[in-house]
Amino acid sequence: MKVILTHEVTGLGTAGDIVDVKAGYARNFLFRRGLADQWTKGAQKQVEALAAGRAARAGKSLEEATSIKGNLESSTVTVSAHAGESGRLFGAVTSREVAEALKAGGGPEIDRRTIEIPTPIKAVGPAEALVRLHPEVQATVKLDVVAG
Repeated sequence: MKVILTHEVTGLGTAGDIVDVKAGYARNFLFRRGLADQWTKGAQKQVEALAAGRAARAGKSLEEATSIKGNLESSTVTVSAHAGESGRLFGAVTSREVAEALKAGGGPEIDRRTIEIPTPIKAVGPAEALVRLHPEVQATVKLDVVAG
């Protein structure tokens, strides 16, 4: 089944891409979460028009992404989470909590869907998260998880 992505999906593509996926994945995951629309000829024309405008803005956004990357990688973000006496968290640190901590720390507002946590953070201490700022630019953010 052909679908047009409306948001970036890890491992599949970015917004505006036309991808071929299994029907169940499209129906049960992509469509329900609003990440894709079904492909039609009319929608194809709209995507091409949007891609032309996006290409014009890509150079400017690449420069912005590299400057934001420098700011994110040079600082450490403190994330507060509920923890027991041994330093083990009740649950895990989520991408939403990381996005809120970045914004509270004076950083840019980043969509939680662009934040990836490679290994679940379930203990107090240092950790890392990956932020996709642009298809060509990724920043590694240093986190300091504290009991709160």
